[in-house]
Amino acid sequence: MSDSIDPADPTPSRLEEAGPTPSRLEVAVDGIDFPDSEAAHAAQLRQDELTKPSGSLGRLEELSVWAASVQGQCPPRDFGRVRVVIFAGDHGVAAAGVSARPAEVTAQLVRHLFAGGGAVNVLAELAEATVRLADLAVAEDTDPVISELKVRRSSGRIDREDALTAQEARSAIEAGMTLADAEIDAGADLLVLGHLGVAASTPASTLISVLTDTEPVKVIGRGSGIDDASWINKCAVVRDARRRGWPHRFDISDLLAAVGGADIAAMTGFLLQAAYRKTPVLLDDLVTVAAALTAQRASARVVRWIRAGQVSHEPAEIIALERLGLQAILDLDMSLGEGTGALVALPVLRAAIRTLGEMSTRNEAGISD
Repeated sequence: MSDSIDPADPTPSRLEEAGPTPSRLEVAVDGIDFPDSEAAHAAQLRQDELTKPSGSLGRLEELSVWAASVQGQCPPRDFGRVRVVIFAGDHGVAAAGVSARPAEVTAQLVRHLFAGGGAVNVLAELAEATVRLADLAVAEDTDPVISELKVRRSSGRIDREDALTAQEARSAIEAGMTLADAEIDAGADLLVLGHLGVAASTPASTLISVLTDTEPVKVIGRGSGIDDASWINKCAVVRDARRRGWPHRFDISDLLAAVGGADIAAMTGFLLQAAYRKTPVLLDDLVTVAAALTAQRASARVVRWIRAGQVSHEPAEIIALERLGLQAILDLDMSLGEGTGALVALPVLRAAIRTLGEMSTRNEAGISD
């Protein structure tokens, strides 16, 4: 963000132009619009006319109104091309002992998912969705198909050094924007954001601590299953990283360079570009929610294009969702990531769309008010 932004405003709605030619990020941020309010109003009116007591379908009603607004039509249609995009990256902070899994697991899991053997592959087939893997910062070489936008090998250890250089942060944000454009141009009408990477909950928790001004001890959960000693250590790591990130809290590019990572920076750009392109996104886990909170710092309107598929019991995720004003569709205590929780929530969103569009109104059914 520009230094001219009022630091008292926790969620500036746009980036200041740096010069006569705005950057790609500035164009996207300045161009994000609200979803269609007329379609949302029409959907709410139709909900009130259906053969049911008002509000009796609970959150299905809110989800149907949201679907109408982001599609710009009432009744909304079922989503015809759902695309899961999984951002993969390693984090140098894994060396601080903040994860129960070794860093080399990231590359192993990337190869596993690329071969089609993961939970996300199974759930995507069930949901009639397709999966794309994107290696932004895996420490090892991966298939050229998924590493064409790779920024670097692993991100820096954020409690001691920057995750990225300033140029790498910009490149990662633009890589995410490029991925959003590619999927939308290919026909995707709903994007599911997933993440894969050992130790990513540490930079995600750090970002949430900074952006919500929450003490590190209140945002740290058990992540991959760490014990008490590792939890105490992780608190210290996030405390040190938070000190490094705090001065950059009003500039998302600088903040992501300091304490984020290439994968989270790319997801932030992905969310901003998707909103700019008027394409809805389902979030999945702590790391994707941290990216959404970072995107919100650039533009509050981005949240209108987002819904949270599910919520884990990670404290940072719960805090961030509250700040975003989002209530997860499901709470199944899932923490795998990779887009799995959002895919399980997808049938609920489809149920909301179908009930709004296919139920009879009281007038059609001859039922009195």
